[in-house]
Amino acid sequence: MRVLLEIVHPADVLFFKRPLEVLLARGDEVQIMSRHKDVACELLDSFGFGHSPVSRAGSGLLKLAGELLVRDVRILQAAWRFKPHAMVGFGGVAISHVGRLTGIPSISFYDSENATLQTKITRPFISQYYVPESYSGPTPEGRTTRLRGTKELSYFHPSTFTPDRKKALVAGLDPEQNNYFLRVVEWRANHDIGKSGWTEELLQSVLKRLVATGKVHLSSERDLPDSLERYRYRGEKRLVHHLVAHCDLFAGESATMATEAAIMGVPAIYAGRDFPGYVCELEREGLIQNIRDVTETKLNAAIDVSLGDTKNVFRAKRDAFVASCPDWAQEVVASLDRHAKGR
Repeated sequence: MRVLLEIVHPADVLFFKRPLEVLLARGDEVQIMSRHKDVACELLDSFGFGHSPVSRAGSGLLKLAGELLVRDVRILQAAWRFKPHAMVGFGGVAISHVGRLTGIPSISFYDSENATLQTKITRPFISQYYVPESYSGPTPEGRTTRLRGTKELSYFHPSTFTPDRKKALVAGLDPEQNNYFLRVVEWRANHDIGKSGWTEELLQSVLKRLVATGKVHLSSERDLPDSLERYRYRGEKRLVHHLVAHCDLFAGESATMATEAAIMGVPAIYAGRDFPGYVCELEREGLIQNIRDVTETKLNAAIDVSLGDTKNVFRAKRDAFVASCPDWAQEVVASLDRHAKGR
């Protein structure tokens, strides 16, 4: 089988890593069309996956629209040359357009209800849409499959991902004290336009609270003042999840990283701007604390609750949830086998 894979975000690399390994191990051909977005290309390189960067992430509606046009054209050209039996992506905007033009099946996995513009220009054209059971946004009628759980179960399923303490130590884990991981984002995606996140004052307050009892690892997409730079995570990007898995707490404004932490058995606090169905489901399962209308008081109270819960209790909740969900990596491969055309 020939598969064209669209990568637009670092999380996509993790989502498709195990499916890629399965496809390549059984002799399928895969062409990866990547995007310069944060560390997406760096992650592909670190995992040894060959790829073709076709665009660079823009900022603002006009630049994002221009970038999409470039992606559409270049992926169309790649499809003409490669002649894939199926195309797959997370979100899948460009492959949905190319699929409609060429007749090649396009498969999208997605989970963010807040990306209304993105889904509006994808839904009419995508061949098949895969979303979590908790997804509350509109989906294409007759072309949607729902899966229990979250996309993080593709890469962080405990049956295949084992956190490596040695890698965590290389990444900066301090074995002599508690470790905490914070994540702040830049708010530049198409669904982030007009939004902003944690203030510098709020970040300073959380850091002060946590530094008093342990080591803080701060991951930031945006520039930081000199007073905060010393907390910035500087380890290898490919090791960061081994570090997070050994931390005592995750807190941040990234729904994706909060979910990753929860699936790895780390108490997680999500204090962002949008609350997709999957973080609400994890909140009901007791795996994430969601904070709306973020304030210093609310955030510090949530930290107290998380640090008061033992890891054994939290991981028992995680294990029960994961046991009720499919392995999403297997679902990706099965979807390609199911929908590929002309093999």
